[in-house]
This record gives sequence, C-alpha cells and structure tokens, in this order.
Amino acid sequence: QFTKVQAHQCLPKAPHLTWEEAASPTLVGATAWRMLMGWPPHSVREGDVVLVWGGAGGLGSMAIQIVRELGGKAVAVVSDDAKAEFCLQLGAAGTINRKEYSHWGMPPHWTDTEGYAAWFEGAKAFGKAIWEAVGEKKSPRIVFEHPGEDTVPTSIFVCDTGGMVVICAGTTGYNAVADLRYLWMRQKRFQGSHFANDEQAQAFNKLVVDGRIDPCLSRTFGFDEIGLAHQLMSENKHPEGNMAALVGAAPGQTGSPD
Repeated sequence: QFTKVQAHQCLPKAPHLTWEEAASPTLVGATAWRMLMGWPPHSVREGDVVLVWGGAGGLGSMAIQIVRELGGKAVAVVSDDAKAEFCLQLGAAGTINRKEYSHWGMPPHWTDTEGYAAWFEGAKAFGKAIWEAVGEKKSPRIVFEHPGEDTVPTSIFVCDTGGMVVICAGTTGYNAVADLRYLWMRQKRFQGSHFANDEQAQAFNKLVVDGRIDPCLSRTFGFDEIGLAHQLMSENKHPEGNMAALVGAAPGQTGSPD
C-alpha cells in the first residue's frame, strides 16, 4: 500500500544511515525535541538537570542525547543495570533504578497521615537520588514524563521550583493524582505536549543528519513479525532504543544507505 504525502512532511535522509536506521528515530526524536525545546521559557539550557523517565526506551534514548547536545545533565530512570549502562553510554549524567522504590502510583489521601507520610518519604528519597546522580543538590528544571499515572505525582514533587513537568503519554495509565500544594506553592508547570511542528521536526532531523544523534536501532522486524514487536513492548521485553519494521522490503534488501 502507498499513500501521498505533502512535501513538508518529508525530511532529508541522513546519508550515513541505512534506511531502517534513518526511519527509527524521527517519531520519538521530534516528540522529545518539542518536549525539551518547544515550551519556552522551559527550554533546556547549559547545566540544566533533566529527569528522563524510561531512559533506555525510544523516547528516553533520544531525550538523553538531545539534553547532552544542548549542554544539560540528563538523569535517566531505568529498571536494570544493563539499561543504566546503555543510558550512560548515550551521555546521561547518571541513572536511577526505579525498582529500588515502591511508592509509585496514586499517593494516599492527604488526610491519611500515616499513608501519606510513607509516600512522602519514598518520593523524597527518589529526589535525593537525583542529587546523587548529578553530584550536587540540584533538582530537575525539566521532567520528561510519559509513564503517566504511576509517576506523575513523583515528577511534580521532585521538579525544581519554577520548573516544568512535560508529558506526552501515559504508558502506565491516564488517571494521575498529585498533591497540588507542590504545584502551586513551588510555582511549577505541568505541560502537555504532542509530537512536533515542521520546524521542530527539522531541528531534530538536522542533529541526525549531522551525526550528532545515534538512532539507537536495536532490532529490525520483518513485516510478518510486527505482532511480535508489539508483544515484546507489551511485556517490557523489547531491547533498548528503537525498533524498525520492514514494509515492502525483504530482510535481504536492508542494511544499505542507498
């Protein structure tokens, strides 16, 4: 099947990449660029700490590299040591293993003194881990959110005063409950973000064309394996970075930049 596209929807292919490599980073990369650079004044600046949820995934692997290229300090949240090492190789300033914490999800109601205190201690410990990762008592000016329901309360809590939590998805769920006191008293911003406009997509693609962004292509699937790719993602067993699927091409026809 084929479709017509408008000219502005086409971007130059990086000549040094294969077709499957070039195809893999654009969706997540342009989305990440808008999240990090599309909501002034909360754009990544030199020295900014940026907390990146799911650092080893498609969005996270692009966000880490964008922050690196802009002079910021990305702290990646991961689920195991292999993913942590992957993020460090991409330029993350540090990593945090989310499995070392158990306060995820909806915090207890503020009238539940004991339950809320336990959640508070978990969120506070996570915030301290960010400081340890960057080597100074500096909270994230930007929190790169996409898990949603399980993590938004913590994201709003650990975000720096006057900072921004920017979200593009809800992979753990869509109903988020947060303690609003940390939002208004610390004058934080909770910003939704969706994909990118032409200029933002072009800005990210230029980084790819210039060889400053690794597409992080981890696996290429044949068209008949697309179901497997979805299943791996559903079970959180997919490899780090991005994956590509062949459409109208056989495995033997891949691996060429031409």
